Amino acid sequence: MGTIKINQNQIKPAVVASVETGSIGEEIGFEVGDQLISINGVKPRDLIDYKFLIAEENIQLKILDAQGKTHKIEIEKEHDDELGIAFTEALFNGLKQCNNQCPFCFIDQQPSGKRKSLYLKDDDYRLSFLYGSYLTLTNLSEQDWLRIDQQRLTPLFVSVHATDPSLRSQLLKNPNAINLLKQLNWFSQKRIQIHAQIVVCPEINDGKALEKTINDLFGFAQGDFPVVLSAAIVPVGLTRFRPSNDGLIPVNSQCATKVINQVEPMQKQFYKLTGSRFAWLSDEWYLIAQKPLPSLSSYEDLPQKENGVGSIRSFLKAMDKATINLPQKITQQRTCSWVVGKLVENELIKPQKRLNRINNFTLHLYGIPSPYWGQEQIVTGLLTGQDLIEGLTGKDLGDELLLPSVMLRQGEKIFLDDMTLEELSLSLNVSIKIVHDAQDIVKKALGEA
Repeated sequence: MGTIKINQNQIKPAVVASVETGSIGEEIGFEVGDQLISINGVKPRDLIDYKFLIAEENIQLKILDAQGKTHKIEIEKEHDDELGIAFTEALFNGLKQCNNQCPFCFIDQQPSGKRKSLYLKDDDYRLSFLYGSYLTLTNLSEQDWLRIDQQRLTPLFVSVHATDPSLRSQLLKNPNAINLLKQLNWFSQKRIQIHAQIVVCPEINDGKALEKTINDLFGFAQGDFPVVLSAAIVPVGLTRFRPSNDGLIPVNSQCATKVINQVEPMQKQFYKLTGSRFAWLSDEWYLIAQKPLPSLSSYEDLPQKENGVGSIRSFLKAMDKATINLPQKITQQRTCSWVVGKLVENELIKPQKRLNRINNFTLHLYGIPSPYWGQEQIVTGLLTGQDLIEGLTGKDLGDELLLPSVMLRQGEKIFLDDMTLEELSLSLNVSIKIVHDAQDIVKKALGEA
């Protein structure tokens, strides 16, 4: 087995963002802003290295504090004890960016002049392992492949789009994209598993090409060690900022119906063979086709929920649970509003009606389009501050506006168009409450702490 070569000079210290109360980290004096330089003489490249290095029972930490003083601290602990510290970044030696030129890349379909982080093309296998982001496998070095094997970075999440080498190369506009099947065979030899994603572009990788891709992936999902654990089929998303000559066609109701009718019989066949449907359509297909969403049980253990596969059905079940024991009335008259993307509005009318049976309470549900992206049917997470102002101005917003957290950058109160939450609140002249899940929506709608 080869040796992983590490350029220690490219690794920046890990900056502490928070320290858990009562943790080892608090006990030894870690503070926010401290920089972790090394563990047992090794500079961690990322959170993965950090986890491996602190698994030792005896560790020596080299720390640089906010005053510029270096500390060396030795700790004796149980091998599975965490230090209880979190960092500002998951990667300490920089992001591995995408080297493809996919015409359907959402990052390239944005207007210019926004914050720099919006234009970072994440194609980093470490973030795929840590957080489930998708990578294409086209930019990996021999050292990267070696590390995936040695540190057992499984499962990974891979954007496939097509298994035919020439078609995949055409879609990604990268000659390295032809190696996918060889890479899947490598994963099989190393017993490393993946979840796959197929972004369907009408008249390019749909029809027979889509059937071949799904069947090829299913070939790696059988036997005593399934390499491909699941496949998600999602529709291409196009914005008004894309080039007019990109050759892409948006998914319409007719196309969505065709894809559903193609994939559902394949799911039944896979289920007969393996006991799993294996390939799932994202919720958008059914919403665009105006067809009922499949039952929650048909998504099995929701392997691709974060990719929009069964997420709405799962949320509806959570809303059912959160609205079981509602009060008959509330003591003080209250009206509030709940804003979502227009694509999902109809699915949320039933829970809205259940809440509106409460005396002295009214909940307005507003499903709005996105003039910003040029999309009438939009998912909630892509709505911008400008969309909200245009869609909600003049509406009865009541005492408070309930705003799903998926619209905001994680950890910050800023939208995709760089508008801040405070600017939105001032423009709409309404108090805004951020809501995170079904239970949170119900509690905050009713004015509970």
